[in-house]
Amino acid sequence: MIKTRFAPSPTGYLHVGGLRTALYSYLVARQTGGKFLLRIEDTDRERFVADGTANILKSLYWAGLIPDEGVTQDEQGAIIQTGDKGPYIQSERLEIYRKYVDELIDKGYAYYCFCSPEKLEEMRMIQQKNKLPTGYDGCCRKIDCTEAKKRALNGESCVIRMNMPKDGETVFNDEIRGEIRIKNELIDDQVILKSDGFPTYHLAVVVDDYLMGITHIIRGEEWLSSVPKHLKLYEYFGWEAPKMAHLPLLLNADKSKLSKRQGDVAVEDYIKKGYLPEAILNFVAFLGWNPGDEREIFSLEDLIKEFSLDKVGKAGSVFNLEKLDWFNQQYLRKLPVEDLTERAKPFFKQAGVELKVEDKQLAKIISLERERVITLAELPEAVKFVFALPNYESTLPVWKKSDANEAKNILSELKEMLYNFSEHQWNIENLETTIGEWIKEKGYQNGNVLWPLRVSLSGQQNSPGPYEIADVLGKEESIRRIETAINKF
Repeated sequence: MIKTRFAPSPTGYLHVGGLRTALYSYLVARQTGGKFLLRIEDTDRERFVADGTANILKSLYWAGLIPDEGVTQDEQGAIIQTGDKGPYIQSERLEIYRKYVDELIDKGYAYYCFCSPEKLEEMRMIQQKNKLPTGYDGCCRKIDCTEAKKRALNGESCVIRMNMPKDGETVFNDEIRGEIRIKNELIDDQVILKSDGFPTYHLAVVVDDYLMGITHIIRGEEWLSSVPKHLKLYEYFGWEAPKMAHLPLLLNADKSKLSKRQGDVAVEDYIKKGYLPEAILNFVAFLGWNPGDEREIFSLEDLIKEFSLDKVGKAGSVFNLEKLDWFNQQYLRKLPVEDLTERAKPFFKQAGVELKVEDKQLAKIISLERERVITLAELPEAVKFVFALPNYESTLPVWKKSDANEAKNILSELKEMLYNFSEHQWNIENLETTIGEWIKEKGYQNGNVLWPLRVSLSGQQNSPGPYEIADVLGKEESIRRIETAINKF
């Protein structure tokens, strides 16, 4: 059975790049009826963010990428751990790592290092001065293991390093990039256990992936150079290594690495702005992957059927916000209006709009602007004219080819005609037909009538059409607003 994992570090809120990794891992598992696991890699205590894990879970559940195993949520939203391979939080697995570190030391595959930060810095500076590759020079390898253990037991500060061979090269296959060759002389003796007793990523990831039965590792290309260390650890332990795929970098428009300095990078930012999870997933799926044809709209179910790692490119992918906006607009337009209304409600509350209308009426109001807005968060501002008529200048209802007297007279005539509508006749179709015929009878140009009508109903230069607005406002409010416009002249 295929088993993938997403293993973020809670050093901040979930990055859009992390969401892409989670999505690809989820898709590979789902395609074969496999399992998708969430593990929290919290060994970097200096950068640990207290609510990082909660945010990671919130973002994954929002996107519909629900883990089958590992760190999950119960029905009340509390963080729990599900499965028999736990704990799934690395800070709770320190004894496990220590056991495997001791095994490596006993086999001669790892050793104690007592070099101080100052000595390591001096070593680095000398290497740079001599134009040599920077890295640990292995000077503590020669310390007798028994002596080293004594020094450690006596409280001398130390770390544990893996013993990395310097001859030859490491050759491995990447599911995206094919055969990779890295010279071993370029790889230093990696620290695998820090002085605080916490493992580094390199040891913990190998131990956890093996013990948790991970068959496919999908992660960013920044880890590609670390693969020789990981493969050597698998070899030292006598374990079979999983398949690996390293995803291309995400880039800013200027082709620099995607960073917060040039825009939002946390999924939370896009949730708050009212992007739909369907649009975000569709967008991030295309940050590296392509179906090979012209199709662009893919639901999560579509992606499960179509996705494959062999269609993921090697080159960096540009995070194009305009394309994300386009995706979001497509999904906003196709979303059932009842669903759209429910999703929009929190954004009205967030904007301080007290909704005193029934859901059916709110759906009509939202439908006025759903074709024009980009995100849910834009809806309250876009339709606020429905709840309260904005103040506007008396010149605004005057069409460019008309004048104030004509606009006033036309609105007065319109008002009298609209009085004759009954409530059940008041809808878009009847309004459009009746007013259209009236315009022809009077010999008016459409702009002479529809511009002042639309402005008087919306109080805005730009707005939806007058018939749609009148239908939403109803007869009484529409006529009241027309009277307000007349009184401005």
